[in-house]
Amino acid sequence: MKKRISIIAALSLATIALVAPASQAAANRYITVKAQGTVQVTPDAVRINATATNIAATSKEALAATSKSSASIRAALKSAKIDSKDIATQNISVFPEYRYSSDGASTLVGYRASQGFTITVRAATTAGAVVDSIVAAAGDSAQINGVSPFVLDSTKSSEAARGVAVKNAKARAISYAKLLGVKLGKINNLVEESAPNSIAPVFASAKAESDATVVDLGQQDVTVSITVQWALL
Repeated sequence: MKKRISIIAALSLATIALVAPASQAAANRYITVKAQGTVQVTPDAVRINATATNIAATSKEALAATSKSSASIRAALKSAKIDSKDIATQNISVFPEYRYSSDGASTLVGYRASQGFTITVRAATTAGAVVDSIVAAAGDSAQINGVSPFVLDSTKSSEAARGVAVKNAKARAISYAKLLGVKLGKINNLVEESAPNSIAPVFASAKAESDATVVDLGQQDVTVSITVQWALL
């Protein structure tokens, strides 16, 4: 007759299976542990969302003015050593713009044309200067819609997070094994349940210090989740 004991702990996320009699295969005696590993890393790149926008009497004139502002932004980015592959147009729009009075009446004031860009700055510490160069190039036609630091290459931090995850999993498995009076054997399998991901705790923004813009990079979490199963001796 078989006797099976299963323990599921919500906090430690561990599953233990003990099977008797001893004639059963060793693979049927196991402990499975889920664990996470998290490391903090300083972002090495910054993503800037910028828009060139202008109002004119006609849609054609508005679009032409915006194209000129966009060209100025591209030239400024080139001077800042931003590669063309890191500059992507997100949208181009032209639409009528109205002024509304308190009684609800509307008056056409012209046409607004806009072109939005996503810019990747691979030298994170220069992001503030890039923001300033965009504004200087396009003047009042420039809008900075968002500045977001991120981890461009998480290879090393992901490897470190995996190491922490394995360490945490082993510590939990040893703890349960001691409580149950058994010993850990070889690892039956290991599954990485989620790909390494970077989580920004706060959406960063550009701010001015003196007359120059500074982008605060902060730190981000890189997390790896795994499930490991050990045979029990």
